[in-house]
Amino acid sequence: MNQAMIGEMLAQNQVSCSFALNRVSEKNAGWRVNESAASIGFIYRHVGETMHLFGQFFGAPTDVRNTTMGAADTGQDFDVGESRELIQRGYTLLEQLAETTPEAAWLDRIETPFFGPVTRARLFSHVLFHTAHHAGQIALTLSRPGTKNH
Repeated sequence: MNQAMIGEMLAQNQVSCSFALNRVSEKNAGWRVNESAASIGFIYRHVGETMHLFGQFFGAPTDVRNTTMGAADTGQDFDVGESRELIQRGYTLLEQLAETTPEAAWLDRIETPFFGPVTRARLFSHVLFHTAHHAGQIALTLSRPGTKNH
């Protein structure tokens, strides 16, 4: 895979996910599709955090702390503006990886605790899938808010 192709996939992910991610606000951050589902604000924060945490596998250091991965949404408040900035910085990080990773390096294997050893290309595609998956959850919740945090 060449840099241009990786960049194009990233650009499309950004556009596709933006339809849901750009609609997150302080007003709807507490919405849940049902009582056992995570809230929009929790999912939104999770997307921003994981972009940076996954970046560490590519050698990109981060000061972002995990507060959502493997955690339950217990109604914590997350600052939507701060989460939005994490996502914007996450996309910038992914853009830098797409632009600076040599073509041959995309097939290098990276050890992960989730999948074992996978190529950089597979891990990068997982980051895009993960973001799109959660953007879909947010879109569903925005269209049918069933429960709100108190």
